[in-house]
Amino acid sequence: MKMTNHFLLVITITTTVLFTETAVAAATYNVDKLGAKPDGKTDSTKAFMAAWSRACGSEKPAIMYVPKGTYMVGGMLFSGPCKNGNVTVQIDGALKAPSNYSVLAKAQSWLLLQHVQGVNIVGGVMDANGAGLWDCKSSGSKNCPDGATTLSIFNSKNVNVYGLTSVNSQMFHIVVNGCRDVRVVGVTVEAPWNSPNTDGIHVQLSTRVTILDSKISTGDDCVSIGPGATNLWIENVGCGPGHGISIGSLGKDFDEQGVKNVTVKRVNFKNTDNGFRIKSWARSSKGFVDGVLFQNAVMTNVQNPIIIDQNYCPSHKNCPKEVSGVKISHVKYQDIHGTSATEVAVKFDCSKKYPCKGIKMQDVNLSFTKQAPASAYCANAGGTCSGVMKPTSCL
Repeated sequence: MKMTNHFLLVITITTTVLFTETAVAAATYNVDKLGAKPDGKTDSTKAFMAAWSRACGSEKPAIMYVPKGTYMVGGMLFSGPCKNGNVTVQIDGALKAPSNYSVLAKAQSWLLLQHVQGVNIVGGVMDANGAGLWDCKSSGSKNCPDGATTLSIFNSKNVNVYGLTSVNSQMFHIVVNGCRDVRVVGVTVEAPWNSPNTDGIHVQLSTRVTILDSKISTGDDCVSIGPGATNLWIENVGCGPGHGISIGSLGKDFDEQGVKNVTVKRVNFKNTDNGFRIKSWARSSKGFVDGVLFQNAVMTNVQNPIIIDQNYCPSHKNCPKEVSGVKISHVKYQDIHGTSATEVAVKFDCSKKYPCKGIKMQDVNLSFTKQAPASAYCANAGGTCSGVMKPTSCL
């Protein structure tokens, strides 16, 4: 999805003002002056860590500055709390991971922000060089590490990520976990369609997270929403290739927090496995989904444009012939149109024990790409529909 000129202007002004206002009275720590080399082959990890340490330790607003050029860095921990509540990591260049994938895999996160407040990451490219690890996994070897997330934000408040490009992550590109008031704006995520477990943005155990005006092309979910995510707003996102926008999988653990108050609007899905998906394991759980709005979406050749799957059981393992305990209620689909790559464009496969309740569908118009009528399938699902309804509702 192309971002509008208006949005680009707003983001440019916002970022410029943010950086300019911070820079007026801020202490600036340039990674080059601390020993970093922008040649793409010299290990600059220590210089980056030194710049963070100084910026975080400053008693006045601070800027950690990465000039133009390519910097090779390994795993980095940017930990707080900082002495000031306004640290900007301004990246004008590109960060490149070591060619040996084990270096990042051992760190589990390439860049981990934790226990920070008032941190802004502005611009930059992070290329995790994940292809070597993907090849290891595709070979069937049992000696491959899980891999590292490119950017992890843990247990933090008031964090902003503006205009970052994440390329070829070993695993997830961006993870927000245990946070409050995080904004991810104007982000680009790129990885091949067959890159394993490379979710674009994953949010869990966090509240008031906003994802805006971003383009995600990857081998797994464009956005995945895990247990304990509340008050989440996602708007103007382009997704594809990828597995769509997913709430779940939920219910893997019995004592699990629910997902509540999620809004997803103005999304363009193209050649994805799913559009809007809610999935839960077919096992007992205290989890729930309540209060979700999926609105204003265009589907182009999407395998499962609208799907609730409460019989999720990958490889038929760890699912002892149970039914899902996750309770799903008050989910609304509004103004969704486009083409389905399969005949069943709407599928609600809900729990036998806890049927889906309060599903609302309004102005849904989906056609099968092979010029045949699309269809809908419902099991244990209750709700209402209004306006244009193609395929014919099964509620």
